[in-house]
Amino acid sequence: QVQLVESGGGLVQPGGSLTLSCVASGIITRISTMGWYRQAPGRGRFLVAFISRDNVINYADAVKGRFTISRGDTERTVILEMTSLKAEDEAVYYCGADLVVPDRSGLHRYWGQGAQVTVSS
Repeated sequence: QVQLVESGGGLVQPGGSLTLSCVASGIITRISTMGWYRQAPGRGRFLVAFISRDNVINYADAVKGRFTISRGDTERTVILEMTSLKAEDEAVYYCGADLVVPDRSGLHRYWGQGAQVTVSS
């Protein structure tokens, strides 16, 4: 069973930094793209950043220059370094991955359980 597990959320003051990590576990044939999305209360889920298998990276305009996405020690890990955090960054952050797994044909999106990021003084 494939799982994405996020860690690193928490409370941070405005202007502070926080790092999120996501690890994919289970039997995976191929990882296409891993990324981070966020959802604030009463709003939809929006892309924050993603990194492709070929290390193509894309950021939402709202986080460019402040957030950095990278692969961890293995291709199953993706890290989001967040700096200069603002109140509007407060949301639940979800790890999303487009994966090929043995018992399903094609590419499918998998989600982590979400990590709360609270920005408050």
